[in-house]
Amino acid sequence: MTLQTVLLVAAALFAVGLYGAISQQVVVMVMMGLEVMVNAVLLAAGAMWWFLAPDPTGQVLLLLVLAAMTVEMATGFAVATLVHRYRGSDTTDSATDLAG
Repeated sequence: MTLQTVLLVAAALFAVGLYGAISQQVVVMVMMGLEVMVNAVLLAAGAMWWFLAPDPTGQVLLLLVLAAMTVEMATGFAVATLVHRYRGSDTTDSATDLAG
């Protein structure tokens, strides 16, 4: 597998995630689109690191970023669940007036 192939797959994943984030109104689906987009960026970064300097320290850093992103998405899903419980709706329109 070449670098160009991996970057092409990452670009396709990013495009699918962008379409999913823009076209949906449900908060969870928007977050899933964002998750796919971030995973595409991580795939591209890992491929660049592997093909340019095959040192495992880059992959370890990407795994740490992936773990932090997982915690962030879990927090976002918790907020989406609370919005659904209190508002009875899970669309992005019902979450626009949230205030600290």
